[in-house]
Amino acid sequence: MKTYLVTGGAGFIGSNFVHYMLNKYSKDIKIVNFDKLTYAGNLENLKEIEDRTNYTFVQGDVCDKELVEKLFKKYDFDYVVNFAAESHVDRSIKEPEIFVKTNVLGTVNLLNCAKNAWETQNGFKNGAKFLQVSTDEVYGSLGESGYFVETTPIDSHSPYASSKAASDLMVKAYSDTYKMPINITRCSNNYGAYQFPEKLIPLLINNCLHHEDLPVYGDGLNIRDWLYVEDHCKAIDMVIESGRLGEVYNIGGHNEKTNILIVNSIISYLNENVDKEITQDLIKHVADRLGHDRRYGIDPTKIKDELGWYPETTFEVGIKRTIQWYLDNKKWMKNVTTGEYQKYYKNMYKGV
Repeated sequence: MKTYLVTGGAGFIGSNFVHYMLNKYSKDIKIVNFDKLTYAGNLENLKEIEDRTNYTFVQGDVCDKELVEKLFKKYDFDYVVNFAAESHVDRSIKEPEIFVKTNVLGTVNLLNCAKNAWETQNGFKNGAKFLQVSTDEVYGSLGESGYFVETTPIDSHSPYASSKAASDLMVKAYSDTYKMPINITRCSNNYGAYQFPEKLIPLLINNCLHHEDLPVYGDGLNIRDWLYVEDHCKAIDMVIESGRLGEVYNIGGHNEKTNILIVNSIISYLNENVDKEITQDLIKHVADRLGHDRRYGIDPTKIKDELGWYPETTFEVGIKRTIQWYLDNKKWMKNVTTGEYQKYYKNMYKGV
């Protein structure tokens, strides 16, 4: 039985990954979910599987060396899948030091603990791997044409993206210097169930349902490549199992959309199916975000050719499925948009 340390497993992508893996492999694997439970971490995401014998939750900080070392000694992990990160760009502009601590120093602590636990006289523990889950934002911004590939130079612009770029480079350094078994994945914008409403799609859904303004940065023509979260989880699993050691894999959905198109799609669906008073009148254009990248687009040819992965969910199918999940889980939305949400996010957010 393989044992996984999943950091940040109570967050959006992390909790979806835990669900995906336990559903796919049933009792053939063990997962230890390690999460600090900051404002975006939510154990409600994992209610369905919290009693499974091959799943354990541990609350803690990836910067806590003593605790992480204890976990490695207790569970003898085969894999580390590092989702743990501060990820809200607006917040990184205001509080960059928090992002450096968690995203960079936390990753280095995990790397050191994994290295110490896995290192043997002949190299590293057979089959062990450290997978760093990163973002296409490390590449910076694209023009009207072209795509990010794995060899695109890192050119991050926001404090968030730069903290992820720094952590990626540290992961690469442990591969180059110590020959530690690693992979790095860089994904485009994820969407789906359990996403905290600081992000575009759940924020729009929540605001629409409460007839609140939909703040749109600038002209709304910034472009992102959208990836359904379950497709992302499948890709991560394939990289863990079959990715060539030391390699970076880009994971993209081939679903490039402008922000304003996303806004209008959600308005249209909710107007037609929920509330006729949800209209474009809710849109409010606001001053653009500092350092706002214009376009992201990922070329996933490498992971397709080497591992056979491709995005199975079209945006048209995925967005309807996502909106319906939030409509069916209004209690979840209410619970996460109170308390710590109000403290850390609501008064800071400027636009989408």
